[in-house]
Amino acid sequence: MTSDPTPRLRPARPLDGIVIADLSRVLAGPYATMLLADMGAEVIKVEGPGGDDTRSWMPPVRPDGVSTYYSAINRNKRSVVLDFKDPDDLTVAHALTTRADIVVENFKPGGLTRFGLDYEAVRERNEAVIYCSISGFGTAKGASLPGYDLIVQAMSGLMSLTGDPDGSPYRAGISVFDVMAGLHSTIGILAALRHRDATGEGQRIETNLMSSAMSGLVNQTSAYVAGGVTPHRMGNAHPSLFPYEPLPTVDKDLIVTAGNDAQFRRLVEVLGIADVADDPRFASNADRTANREQLRPLLIERLRTQPAQHWFERLNAVGVPNGPINTIAQGVEYARELGLDPVVQVGPERHAIPGVRNPITFSTLTPRYELPPPGLGEHSDEIRAWLSATATTSEER
Repeated sequence: MTSDPTPRLRPARPLDGIVIADLSRVLAGPYATMLLADMGAEVIKVEGPGGDDTRSWMPPVRPDGVSTYYSAINRNKRSVVLDFKDPDDLTVAHALTTRADIVVENFKPGGLTRFGLDYEAVRERNEAVIYCSISGFGTAKGASLPGYDLIVQAMSGLMSLTGDPDGSPYRAGISVFDVMAGLHSTIGILAALRHRDATGEGQRIETNLMSSAMSGLVNQTSAYVAGGVTPHRMGNAHPSLFPYEPLPTVDKDLIVTAGNDAQFRRLVEVLGIADVADDPRFASNADRTANREQLRPLLIERLRTQPAQHWFERLNAVGVPNGPINTIAQGVEYARELGLDPVVQVGPERHAIPGVRNPITFSTLTPRYELPPPGLGEHSDEIRAWLSATATTSEER
C-alpha cells in the first residue's frame, strides 16, 4: 500500500485511489469487491481470527493446499485480521471504515451495530462513505433468515424450474444468486460513486439474494406477475421457444435452437427436411412451441444420422445457433480456442497462480491481476502502519 492512495490525474484504471473496507465473507460480497479490485480499487479484506469460511471449503485445492473456492473470489486484496470483540482491533476497524471510500458487509442485518460498524455509526465518522449491505432476504421481515444461496434457490422458485418434469427439483450448479447479488452490488456501488462525484454525497446501498433472484428469474417471474402463470419444471425445454433444447445425434446430445422463423427454415434445410418449414403446424414460433411433440421426432430422426460435430459445423455455417454440452474443462479450452483468454496469471511472475480472467474488456484500460489471494492476515502489519500514518497526516493538517 502507499501512504497516500489518491487518484492520479490520468488514472491507469477506473478505480485507482478508491479504498474499500471489505467486511464481507463467502461469495456475494467478496465477488463484488474482487471485480472492483480488478478495476483498480484498493481492497482491504477484514477477517476474523478464523478467516473467511471459504478458506476451508475444500476440496478442490491448489497444489499449495489453498482452497480453489477462496482463490476464485479474493485476488487483488490485502488481508487484515481483526477481532471486533478486542478493543484495540475494533479501534483499527473504526479507523479503516473512517478512511474508506466504500464499506461492503454481509453480516446479518443489525449484526454490526454493537461494534459501531453499522451504516449510521460509520457515516457519523465518514460522511461521504458509500456503504453496501448484502443480506439474504432484506432488512425487514426477512432479516433473521440465513442468507444461503441454496435456501434462496429453493424459496425463490428457481428449484421448482430445474430438473425433469416428473423428477425432483434441483439446485443450479453454482451459487447463482450469490453471484447475481454480487453483480447487483457492484452496479449499485459504481452508481453511488458517480453520484458522489457529482454531489459529494455518500449513501447506503442494500442488496439481497432474494431480490436478486426475483430480478434474475426474468421471464419466469414475469410469467407470474404479468401473466398470472406459474412456471413449472420442463427439464431442458423452454416454455416459449422450440427448438431450444438438447437433441440426440449419433454420438451425443447437441443443443439446437431456432429463435426465429428464418433460423428454423435454415435448420430444416440443413437437416434435409425443408418442407417442414411450410407445414402450418410449424409456421411460427408459437406454432412450433404448441406442437413441439409433433416436431421433435422429425428433427431427431435426421439428427441421429450424423455425429454432433458434423451438425455443429454445418449449422454454424448457416447461422443456426447450436453447441455441444461440454465439461468445465472443455468449456475453458473452447474459450481458449476462441481467443477469449479465460485464464490469467495472478501475482508476481515467480509466484503467480492461475485465475479466471475478468470478463470486462476496456478499449483503453486493463484490469489488474497484481495480487494473489492473500494469506490470512498477510498484510495486517502493513495496513495498521498505513492507517497510523494516515491518521498522523490528518492530524498535522
